[in-house]
Amino acid sequence: QVQLVESGGGLVQPGGSLRLSCAASGVIFRMYDMGWYRQAPGKQREFVALITSGGGVKYTDSVKGRFTISRDNAKKMADLQMNSLKPEDTAVYFCNAASVLVGGGPHWGQGTQVTVSS
Repeated sequence: QVQLVESGGGLVQPGGSLRLSCAASGVIFRMYDMGWYRQAPGKQREFVALITSGGGVKYTDSVKGRFTISRDNAKKMADLQMNSLKPEDTAVYFCNAASVLVGGGPHWGQGTQVTVSS
């Protein structure tokens, strides 16, 4: 059974930092592309960042230079380091796993709340 568990969310002041983590189980982690998405109140879920099974990364324009996605295949974890946070980054952040290599997913975590406010 595939399970993705996010952690690390919370309340932070503008300009602050948070590090989100996604722990995966039930998948051949090294074969999966890992992504982060977010959903703000009243808005659709949107793409934030992706790290492929090969280590390639992609970011949505609004977080480039502020967020960094990484993965640790041995620990089966994918992290999102978020710096210089802005109020508009406030959302529930979801971890996503999908694999073209093994035809798996997409799988989603339950989400973690990030609130940027003074």
